[in-house]
Amino acid sequence: MNKFINLLKKEIKEMITFQIIISLLFTTGLFYFLGVIAKSEMEKVTTEKDVYIVDLDSSQESNVLISNLSHAGFNVNLLEEKDKSMAVEYANDNNIDLLIVIPEGFGEAASQFKFKDIEAYTYIRSFSISSSAGSALVEGVIREINRYISNNYLKEKLPDIDPEDLKNPIKSKDFVIVKNKMAAGSAAEVSSIVYSQSIFVPIILMMIILYSSQMVLSAIALEKQDKTLETLLTVPISRNYIVITKMAASGLVGLISAGVYMVGFRYYMSGLMGNIPSSGQASQLIQQLGLQFSPNDFVLLGISLFLAILCALGLAIILGVMVEDLKSAQTMILPLVFLIMIPYFISMFSDINSLSLPIKILIMLIPFSHPFIASQNIILGNYNIVFYGIIYMFVVFVILIFTAGRIFSTDRVLTVKLRFGRKRPTND
Repeated sequence: MNKFINLLKKEIKEMITFQIIISLLFTTGLFYFLGVIAKSEMEKVTTEKDVYIVDLDSSQESNVLISNLSHAGFNVNLLEEKDKSMAVEYANDNNIDLLIVIPEGFGEAASQFKFKDIEAYTYIRSFSISSSAGSALVEGVIREINRYISNNYLKEKLPDIDPEDLKNPIKSKDFVIVKNKMAAGSAAEVSSIVYSQSIFVPIILMMIILYSSQMVLSAIALEKQDKTLETLLTVPISRNYIVITKMAASGLVGLISAGVYMVGFRYYMSGLMGNIPSSGQASQLIQQLGLQFSPNDFVLLGISLFLAILCALGLAIILGVMVEDLKSAQTMILPLVFLIMIPYFISMFSDINSLSLPIKILIMLIPFSHPFIASQNIILGNYNIVFYGIIYMFVVFVILIFTAGRIFSTDRVLTVKLRFGRKRPTND
């Protein structure tokens, strides 16, 4: 056991370098900086927008309309300009984003229920997230104006009927059914909450697998490049110990690194999403439908994630045998990247069960597909799929670790090489 612990310490010391620490700190700081910027832009979008209005009609109808916009939540600013061209120029010079012009004769036409078009001038000065909200602001203003005018007309013609009931006579009461449990609520809201809760699972797994596998490949490549692997193989230690310690060290460092990355990524996502908490009604809806993880569910998901990481490390060790130096190690990780990215994107944007049978079988043969779909299947109560995935990944891991152990028990670990872009020397 002492030999195993000493060998594990040696592997960890080789993997935790000054460059790794700097990279982690830089990435975390970058995510935090991006999160601050994203939060600032989102706050600009969600804050109350200023609306500048030029009233060329000055009628009772236009005055009431402007007052209604103020009560509807818009920050209305009335300009004194009485010339449209001068008002447009004034708005441009004073960095005004939206200018509404009420035309002359608007009130007289409205009294006969014949309306003149209102002109809206939107000034685009950049193409950031906050600037893109200008079109939505215009639509909101026009929608509120139409609602006010139509409601007033209906009240005048049909005073005993609520205008909203007249315009929307049919209303729906939504129910959601999941796992034979029914609750009143919106299916879109349920899907949004469950998706936001499960989106971090594939992100965390992808980061841990890629980072840990890259460290295994780089460590083996560096040992072969510096000829230290030959010395290590002459030490009276079981070759299986060498394989296991490399996996354990890279897995431990990968977990720590992924945790640091996720802290920074959380800063970014919280800034982008605005830290908007779910309402109490939404939380109650999730509880009624049973769409929550129990302690046993977390254990099951953890086992699935852990086996996927072990499979990736086993495959990385086998790929590391074929590398010659650090440069070739960067290329050798590409097969593993493809095997991870395919199920990652499919699980993010599609339902694997909806795919055709040949494609579904091909995806399920990739061991990393199972933890990507485990969280949603656990929530939906499809435990058989999760159990079969765990068994399959365990079998794949045993095969990979057995293959790696066989390779390390022979001299092929030093002789097997896979060169890229190099020609064999020719004899003249």
